[in-house]
Amino acid sequence: MSNPVDPTKAMWRKSSLSGGNGDCVEVADLGDAVAVRDSKDPEGPKLVFARNAWTAFVTDLKNGA
Repeated sequence: MSNPVDPTKAMWRKSSLSGGNGDCVEVADLGDAVAVRDSKDPEGPKLVFARNAWTAFVTDLKNGA
C-alpha cells in the first residue's frame, strides 16, 4: 500500500458467525485496506491488509483453501 492507514478511528465489527465464547476477530473497513484485531484485546496490535489481499484471503477461506 502506498499510504499508511490509521486504524484508530475504525468502525470495528465481528462476524455474524462468531460464537459467544469471546474468541473472535474483528474487522474494520478502511477504504483501500482492511484492519483485523483480536476482540479480546481491542487496544492491542492490529493487522492491516490491502483490500485485494483481504478479498483473496476471504475467497480462499470460502473455497476451503
